Amino acid sequence: MAEVIPFRGVLYNVPRLPRSSGEDLLAPPYDIITPEYQEELYRRSPYNIVRIDFGRQLPGDDSAHNRYTRAKESLDLWLKDEVLIRSDRPCFYSYEISYTIGNKRKDLRGFLGLVRLEELGKGNIHPHEYTHSKPKKDRLSLMRICNANISPIFSLYSGKERKTSSILSDVNRSKPYLQARDRDGSVHRLWEIADPDALDTIRKEVAGSAVFIADGHHRYETALEYQREMRIKEGPSDGPRPYDYVLMFLAHVSDEGLTILPTHRLVENLPADALDLLASDFRIEEMTDGFDIPGAIAGKRDVFGLYTGGQTWRRLTYTGEGVHGAPPALRDLDVTILHDLIFKQLLDIDRVSYEMDVAKCLRAVRDGEFAAAFFLNPTKVEDVERVALSSLRMPPKSTYFYPKLLTGLVLNTF
Repeated sequence: MAEVIPFRGVLYNVPRLPRSSGEDLLAPPYDIITPEYQEELYRRSPYNIVRIDFGRQLPGDDSAHNRYTRAKESLDLWLKDEVLIRSDRPCFYSYEISYTIGNKRKDLRGFLGLVRLEELGKGNIHPHEYTHSKPKKDRLSLMRICNANISPIFSLYSGKERKTSSILSDVNRSKPYLQARDRDGSVHRLWEIADPDALDTIRKEVAGSAVFIADGHHRYETALEYQREMRIKEGPSDGPRPYDYVLMFLAHVSDEGLTILPTHRLVENLPADALDLLASDFRIEEMTDGFDIPGAIAGKRDVFGLYTGGQTWRRLTYTGEGVHGAPPALRDLDVTILHDLIFKQLLDIDRVSYEMDVAKCLRAVRDGEFAAAFFLNPTKVEDVERVALSSLRMPPKSTYFYPKLLTGLVLNTF
């Protein structure tokens, strides 16, 4: 069973910072912060969480003085000065995000808690996509020095009774402990849940379900590596230690507020006979009625957009019945067809860049930065669940769960 426990989280001391809003203190995940936005977050407040989670690199940095050591210094100082405080009793933390997408208002509800680490795919915690090594190295360096989970992993659980959802709905009627609006206009709110009966209900519901990592595979794999290092350093233990758990945001897999967006692909080289090679497995239509590519492929199974420049683009409709040799849970997925069939088997493409913005993809091809852009529909939540339960993984960047969680609402220090 998956084990989730309440904890004494580290929070911003809101009464101590009356002139600071949530926008001044919180930050998006490190991997979507541009250098320009990093500077803006620095300017907002001397206590913005970016100084810990994704600090500046400075000239002269070395192994003794660098952004990781400065993160530790800030964390220790803010705790000492009570800019950050620890909850006085173990809690789960209700986390709600109200946002608009496609002119539709949505509310994503979940909670923050500590989840007992397990080897991925060998217990009740399941990944769904592959990761790159560079981000894991960065996150491990930060964890080693700060001895903390600074940002949460976004996960889904599959409890049947939905008692936790009812608890969150009731809790969220009160005034939040902290609130912030992100760059997209989404409103993030946090509440403490300390009632023993509520804590027990939540714990039991998640214990009876599978947990799927939606966003944050790097952070989970980093936590596993940190746990391994600490066990070697400290030796055997009769019970769990703080680093045996990791900070997670958990939402129900059927929550109506869940949204997955597509991440499109850009390639630097395309064979001169690419269309002939694709014609063996795809029906190719030249599209001349504008560049609403997402609208033209939306809701259609195994359909992709291809843009190579000029005033038209092409719609590719797969005419096969799944990628030969791929496991059943992966065989029919758009990302599998794109990576395993189009890129590997047909076009021999091995270098891929990723971009969510359709206009940026089109501009990059028109400006000659890339030879082509491939557009695809978003992966479905049920596909994530099926692949994860099959102990398989999709290609990197197969899902983009939206909106992104903010960093700094709750920290877990060891």
